[in-house]
Amino acid sequence: MTGLTLRDARDADQAAIREITLAAYQEYALVRPEMWDVYRQDMLRTLADIGPAEQIVAELDGALVGTVLLVPADAPAGGPAGARVRRPWPEIRLLAVAPAARGRGIGAALVQECLRRVRQAGLSAITLHTTDMMAVAQAMYLRMGFVPAPELDFQPAPGFLVKGYRLQLEPPAA
Repeated sequence: MTGLTLRDARDADQAAIREITLAAYQEYALVRPEMWDVYRQDMLRTLADIGPAEQIVAELDGALVGTVLLVPADAPAGGPAGARVRRPWPEIRLLAVAPAARGRGIGAALVQECLRRVRQAGLSAITLHTTDMMAVAQAMYLRMGFVPAPELDFQPAPGFLVKGYRLQLEPPAA
């Protein structure tokens, strides 16, 4: 896409990253209103302290339009019943595209950048979590080759399943 730049986030990007992330996920407040406040607070806590994750942003013609976290393998992550678990693969988290910029391949470009970085590090797989209410994202992940990984699924609340997906990676071409 002409005019699209992917780069590591800078300190000056943090307000825009929060704004884009909350705007991108706001639609789910209507789907699961009973969980929205908790989910929103979790996103804000994660963005306030990304720990060892790489924060990648997408700029379109100089404006920030997307963001994603690439959490390294073995970094502590949320698991069943709020437990902290360590996963053997890196994980894509909080992929967000500004609502006005959707449908232009920005989300896919951010995921491809994560895949590029993981391949470059010589790792063999990457994971992510999503839910059925995120149907557009799920369809994109499946098109990109991610497959359901039920062993990564968990339920943070009764009746709310967070589904794990994994993509096996080929090593980078020499």
